[in-house]
Amino acid sequence: MHPRAAERIAHPPNIPPNPRIGSVCSGYGGLDLAVLDLLGGEVLWHCQYEPGDADQHAARILAHNWPGVPNYGDISRVDWTAVPPVDVLTAGFPCGDVSLAGQLAGIAPHTRSGIWAHVAHAIRTLHPKLVVIENVRGLLSAPASLRSVGRGEGAVDDERSAGTLRGLGAVLGDLASFGFDAEWTMFRASDVGAPHPRERVFVIAWPSA
Repeated sequence: MHPRAAERIAHPPNIPPNPRIGSVCSGYGGLDLAVLDLLGGEVLWHCQYEPGDADQHAARILAHNWPGVPNYGDISRVDWTAVPPVDVLTAGFPCGDVSLAGQLAGIAPHTRSGIWAHVAHAIRTLHPKLVVIENVRGLLSAPASLRSVGRGEGAVDDERSAGTLRGLGAVLGDLASFGFDAEWTMFRASDVGAPHPRERVFVIAWPSA
């Protein structure tokens, strides 16, 4: 992780010792491990479900590494008002529609990357003290046909022409509408010695008041 991003996570405002951590779009838990390494604390729950994977391989890895930690499964079906509150929320939402290796459908309804709308709903409801988001470099350039929701229930940008909003803009715009400040950076696997770039965008957000 970029030193500035790591510094922000390592010294966030208002984070208690041994923070409670929740994880959505968890994958195998790599982002959770990074946050635990910097902050300590405890993962209270995961939310990981891979459509089309009958064996749910990622969820099985989570269950092995975090035995006894519940996995709430399909993020679109979770009632976030009934979930234990957390201090830190991690989210590595699907990259397939913003990746340069994909079709670049972007953050839009009925796309995998459109799951961001459900992540945003979780953030708005839980209002954690720190949010850590990870995605691919394509988040900087892939289109977003709409932001998820503002303070009301409707789409924010539904009357704008296609291509006027980028993926990262949608993420940052949603966070701002929920009362969060944010910083973002890009970090490459090769920065820590890997033989490939594997560029990733990290967004760190916290309540503005």
